[in-house]
Amino acid sequence: SIKMDLLHSNGVLIIQHLQRDYRAYQDFLNFMSHVGDPRNIFSIYFPLWFQLNQVVGTKMIWVAVIGDWFNLIFKWILFGHRPYWWVQETMIYPNQSSPCLEQFPITCETGPGSPSGHAMGSSCVWYVMVTAALSYTVRWKDKSAVTLHRLTWSFLWSIFWIIQISVCISRVFIATHFPHQVILGVFAGILVAQAFEHTPAIQTASLRMYMKTNLFLFIFALGFYLVLKLLDIDLLWSVPKAKKWCANPDWINIDTTPFAGLVRNLGALFGLGLGINSEMFITSCKGKNSCKISFRILCIAASLATLQLYNFITIPTYTEYLFYILSFCKSAAMPLTVVALVPYCVHSLMRTTEKKLN
Repeated sequence: SIKMDLLHSNGVLIIQHLQRDYRAYQDFLNFMSHVGDPRNIFSIYFPLWFQLNQVVGTKMIWVAVIGDWFNLIFKWILFGHRPYWWVQETMIYPNQSSPCLEQFPITCETGPGSPSGHAMGSSCVWYVMVTAALSYTVRWKDKSAVTLHRLTWSFLWSIFWIIQISVCISRVFIATHFPHQVILGVFAGILVAQAFEHTPAIQTASLRMYMKTNLFLFIFALGFYLVLKLLDIDLLWSVPKAKKWCANPDWINIDTTPFAGLVRNLGALFGLGLGINSEMFITSCKGKNSCKISFRILCIAASLATLQLYNFITIPTYTEYLFYILSFCKSAAMPLTVVALVPYCVHSLMRTTEKKLN
């Protein structure tokens, strides 16, 4: 439509301005794009928070998974273009003189562009973290504590918006999103996180509940895809555009396709359910050692170190279905490691040490 073309063309002007005038901040903006990567939720934020507060850690995974699932559905409904290919195909520029947008190794996302998954994932998870931190100060009653709570509130929400704005600018700077797409992503993420403030049932969910949720999310997404395909609507229309207009074929990654994100998130939710309902979790995280600061610090350090090793596991991409299966298994192993395997090993080590000392 004319209005959408006008919105896109204005967005291109903003991207050109950023790429021209903010060149000195390129490394910082690329870093902030990585900060907003939804995969950091499972490898960095979740291990830290789960050992500090299991309620917050559990909520974080649910918010991240459901938020990314909604992001996928919205992308399929909205059919949002990405700047780096839109400028090559639009007819609104005279004499085919399309603007030149610089691309980067992280530019060539293959899914639709609206809303931004990075902005949505970042806002929903940071919203959970900020509200969790503030929940400790809201209970303070004396006058000086109330003042401290207000200062803390202002400080944390300022940090929240600085991070979200930085992530949004970084995604626009690398020409992978238009400005309206990142703005939509931020507010959609906040809405999802806010919804989970009123769903305490996730803290006591059984393994069956986790499996039912996984099955529903998968069947709904797959059914939605197949129904629209029967109507001759290709929901993977963005993949050939990305392959055609990406400046470097090596920058195209199967891990950015719509179904790759779905499989990754379903694996993480399944791994969390498996871990929380395991005997290892009950023995370690519900035992007497769970209250010790030393136990939590060791679990955090061991979890972060172990999860970094997962980054060295390369999943083969020559067979798409094999990639999805292995990606599911890898994603499931990460929360399972944080929730059950690492705490159980630390618990066993501390118990053995105590026996030797006695």
